[in-house]
Amino acid sequence: MRKIKSSIIVEEVAKLCIDANCNLSSSIYNGYKEAKLKERDKLSKDVLEILIENADIAKNEQKPICQDTGMAVVFIEMGNKVVIEGDLLEVAINKGVAKGYEEGYLRKSVVKDPIRRENTKDNTPAVIHYNIVEGDKLKIVVAPKGFGSENMSALKMLMPSDGMEGVKDVIINTVKNAGANPCPPIIVGVGIGGTMEKSALLAKEALLREVGESNKDDYWKSVEEEMLQKINKLNIGVGGFGGMTTALSVNINTYPTHIAGLPVAVNIGCHVTRHSEIIL
Repeated sequence: MRKIKSSIIVEEVAKLCIDANCNLSSSIYNGYKEAKLKERDKLSKDVLEILIENADIAKNEQKPICQDTGMAVVFIEMGNKVVIEGDLLEVAINKGVAKGYEEGYLRKSVVKDPIRRENTKDNTPAVIHYNIVEGDKLKIVVAPKGFGSENMSALKMLMPSDGMEGVKDVIINTVKNAGANPCPPIIVGVGIGGTMEKSALLAKEALLREVGESNKDDYWKSVEEEMLQKINKLNIGVGGFGGMTTALSVNINTYPTHIAGLPVAVNIGCHVTRHSEIIL
């Protein structure tokens, strides 16, 4: 068995919180540049240039790309030969989130109770998803999620008879109804199958994929491409100002489901859809 001290996890999670919030992923950054070359609307071109400049400033000065530094969503892949020494893994993760948001001067946006809404003052607790895998490594992905985009997400329990057209309608209508609210250009994460909660998790996980990385299944790859084309014809555009660039990517994840069901979840990521990861 391989032992990892919880104190190391605390430090690394703190670094990931800051890195994810200050350093835009290269795939999204390059997506801006490619979109700018293709975009015909002058205002949208100008806004894309502003987004590029904003990302450069954030990286150079290590300041948040966006004022909404999100609720920390953490994905864990823990090898079955790993033992955590010290604090429980969940405790270590939350200590790391608190440390990162304090030291990185990141906005603390989490409230203790969804109705009474007293701020926790350290951006904890994180939302943590665990997966046990083979091996002696611990993979940690921190994906801060802003709620301008999260609030525009949707879940629909379709009937099998609704078929692929029903799925496509859910995707397109979710983006259309969202309009400018999720701060486009967006990343569209889609989860299809499983149960209600599994489809939502699939959609969230889909946002971790790099822009330009397609589904490995040719059928679903073609659906992703079709949905991206249709979404970019909605004329929502960058910042909601119109144009050809509403989304940079549509990422679809699927899972087996019940014969009587067809769950579909759409989790929208904003123009700075963030994540940072490390393998210990």
